[in-house]
Amino acid sequence: MKIQSLEDLKKISQSYEKQIYAPEGIKVNIGMASCGIAAGAQAALNKAIENYKENPKIEIRQTGCIGFCEQEPLVEILAAGKPRMVYQHITEDKIIDIIESYLAEDFKTHKKLILGQMRDPRSLLDDDLKNPVGGIGPIDGIPFMEDVPFYSKQVKIAMRNCGYIDPERIEEYFAKKGYAAFLQALKKTKPSEIIDIVKASGLRGRGGGGFPAAIKWATCAKHHGDRYIICNADEGDPGAYMDRSILEGDPHSVLEGMLIAALAIGSRQGYIYVRNEYPLAVKRLVTAIKQAENYGLLGENIAGTDFSFNIKISTGAGAFVCGESTALMSSLEGKVGRPRAKYVHTVEKGFRESPTNLNNVETYANVPAILLKGADWYAGMGTAHSKGTKVFSLVGKINNTGLVEVPMGISLRDIIYNIGGGIPKKKKFKAVQTGGPSGGCIPEQFLDLPVDFDELTKVGSIMGSGGMIVMDQDTCMVDVARYFVDFLKDESCGQCNPCREGLKQMLDILTRICEGDGKEGDIETLEELGSMMQKFSLCGLGTSAPNPVLTSILYFRNEYEAHIRDKKCTAGVCKALFHYEIDADTCTGCRVCAKKCPQEAISGEKKKPHVIDQEKCIKCGICYEGCKFDAIKIC
Repeated sequence: MKIQSLEDLKKISQSYEKQIYAPEGIKVNIGMASCGIAAGAQAALNKAIENYKENPKIEIRQTGCIGFCEQEPLVEILAAGKPRMVYQHITEDKIIDIIESYLAEDFKTHKKLILGQMRDPRSLLDDDLKNPVGGIGPIDGIPFMEDVPFYSKQVKIAMRNCGYIDPERIEEYFAKKGYAAFLQALKKTKPSEIIDIVKASGLRGRGGGGFPAAIKWATCAKHHGDRYIICNADEGDPGAYMDRSILEGDPHSVLEGMLIAALAIGSRQGYIYVRNEYPLAVKRLVTAIKQAENYGLLGENIAGTDFSFNIKISTGAGAFVCGESTALMSSLEGKVGRPRAKYVHTVEKGFRESPTNLNNVETYANVPAILLKGADWYAGMGTAHSKGTKVFSLVGKINNTGLVEVPMGISLRDIIYNIGGGIPKKKKFKAVQTGGPSGGCIPEQFLDLPVDFDELTKVGSIMGSGGMIVMDQDTCMVDVARYFVDFLKDESCGQCNPCREGLKQMLDILTRICEGDGKEGDIETLEELGSMMQKFSLCGLGTSAPNPVLTSILYFRNEYEAHIRDKKCTAGVCKALFHYEIDADTCTGCRVCAKKCPQEAISGEKKKPHVIDQEKCIKCGICYEGCKFDAIKIC
């Protein structure tokens, strides 16, 4: 069936609403994003399907990621008139047991495995629908998902459907008001009015630069010729996977956002540039595009109008620099992915020398929600100059790793301690890096900083695409700077001298410092190199590359000085600059460290203080991590 109107869309969606909200039988949704699969969800899915293949009343489905990656695999079970439960750590050996206990309404048996009870899984777009599962009260001792600390401060817009629908069934997207915003815009809204709505919402690009989306769209629409829409899904920051999860969990939201942008600027052709390392995202995008074409929502004369739009997928080879807009377009044209100077903007001459609008995955995913709920609704969240929400990948030395979507302006402390659950093993927080390898390292003194585009820039960091890496007391900030510079050196296109030579020289100096060969003047040289790179590099990679170095010097200069002057690495990371010693007053002689030492470098009698043979010790850290009495010290 080809959809011709909103009425057609509603007819299809109504038959699928019950499957999402209150199915007649039992529905089991298993989180099958990359994080869930890596934790064992595929085996759990296969076993459930095999076990219940003869039972038509039990439906086993896949969903995307609802964000709490630390607790994967996650499984949601629901049925009409029963509570919706989300279970954690459900692998192959547990899946049948929890389904059977749910059927028996025995929630106490697996109380520890229940992450929470869904009060209502509907997205923010569905608040005009009646709750079809209303009237079910809380179960004693099992919290509602909204009350679980990881979720309590989150507001999901870009990730509104992730984990709640099957990403490979377009009909479930329809049931969540999918494509309603596009059809409404197609039939009832002028292109200039679409741009006005996006402008009033205050939506800024979520790919890193934070440029107002509506200004890009309006400028692109002014120029003549073939206009192109490009989605940047070349997510290459270490530890970042926001875009991947949206594509894996809700690909149609991105396609719909691109369609609306195409309407606004008058484009007939779109491209999604996604890295080849995201095979599941690519697979689900291919499926989503075919489904949209089958329903007449992509292709020629969409919904009986003269508007036509097609989307193609291009897979990148993994070059980090191709996340930069002009390098991406060059790669898309089949050329070497190298940035160009931006005195001519891509909205004027971009892909194939034509006007081109480029936004990232998260930006497009926000657009349908803005058109359905209105600009004022979206602008009502966030700060004065950073509206709406932002998705972050919270990783590193943090208890609750995962994806979080929070209103702009939330503090770093809220994200790290209230949502992230703080630092493991009660260790001390040292810094958080935002914005990927080109972001800055933010120290403890700024934990109450509101997170938005402008505030992060003030302390030397950037929003970037949304990576957030937490570091504890055992992190060496000099080594962190060295690591990111090493990454960026390899990813630099090498086209301009400041970036190519600057990164190489920075890495040489940082490596010497970490190896104990640092000398007076090295810090000042790093600062000078960083300043020159920021001023004279060709593209954003080069201008932002010094951020990890400059912010770590600014806030942790004492660590650099200790490495250079005292030849000490107080964090115990740079092996040439520290050794382990056992505190005789604290050691209980439990012999755990001696048993774990791979070099047999630790000796001592039982219940008496032990000692480390420094000649045998390889500084692997096994004894340090394994000591329950904190008797092993870094010296």
